Amino acid sequence: MFEQTLVFFQQSPTSFNVFIIILSLMIGSFLNVVVYRLPKMMHDGWYQECREFLADEVKDIPEKKLDTVTLSKPDSTCPKCGHKIRFYENIPVISWLLLKGKCSQCKNTISKRYPLVEAATALLSLLVAQHFGVTIETFLVLILTWGLVSLTLIDLDHMLLPDQIVMPLLWLGLLVNINGTFTPLTDAVIGAAVGYMSLFSVFWLFKLLTGKEGMGHGDFKLFALFGAWLGWQLLPILILMASIVGAIIGISLMIFKNHQREQAIPFGPYLAVAGWITFLWGEGIWAWYLALIS
Repeated sequence: MFEQTLVFFQQSPTSFNVFIIILSLMIGSFLNVVVYRLPKMMHDGWYQECREFLADEVKDIPEKKLDTVTLSKPDSTCPKCGHKIRFYENIPVISWLLLKGKCSQCKNTISKRYPLVEAATALLSLLVAQHFGVTIETFLVLILTWGLVSLTLIDLDHMLLPDQIVMPLLWLGLLVNINGTFTPLTDAVIGAAVGYMSLFSVFWLFKLLTGKEGMGHGDFKLFALFGAWLGWQLLPILILMASIVGAIIGISLMIFKNHQREQAIPFGPYLAVAGWITFLWGEGIWAWYLALIS
């Protein structure tokens, strides 16, 4: 069945593109849920673990009532009036446009971020499909792309790179390269190790010299993730691009938005963007860079 579907899409590229757009728009809508709810689920879990660990110390402190939140429950509602979002009000991008960006009941403004995330997910997915064509590689890279979108937004919002997303993607990268899908397995294993240990070493060197933590542990794992998918050879150009973009944006924030020098800036989004670009066009960029410096 799967092979027959691939043959159909190979014979009808337009159908394949339409399928990718529709699928990724729906995925983008789900990613909005993940980005909003997963950090809350993590914070609630940490709260419960801390109370259990400090049971004797906090026994006289009333426990905060937590809402039961999962990725599927409760149903989506308007945060102002509590109106339950009906299925036809939740069609990616289209519903937001038809409702003119407002709740159908109380007319409370719905953030533009929701349709933008859905549209961006569709655009990135279409670029992946165009790059890899009608192949199993396309669907593997789509999974990676969707994970990176959620990681980027969560890190921007909460300075977190959840293991619940990073680690499965890291292991998936190693598994898909067992047969050398994107890089030989040996290069993938070395890439994962080098990716983690390189930023881990920079972290501790910076901490020993300054007494401060220059980045989060999630950044090590994210870099290891790209090593597992890409191999170790493209990691230098990836970290170079991420550092340059991060430096430019950091300096711009300090100049134009009075961002304090001591205020932390998430590095994960720059790694994610640079890694995604490297995945699609890294070899060409690396060849151009080597030719430039030589």
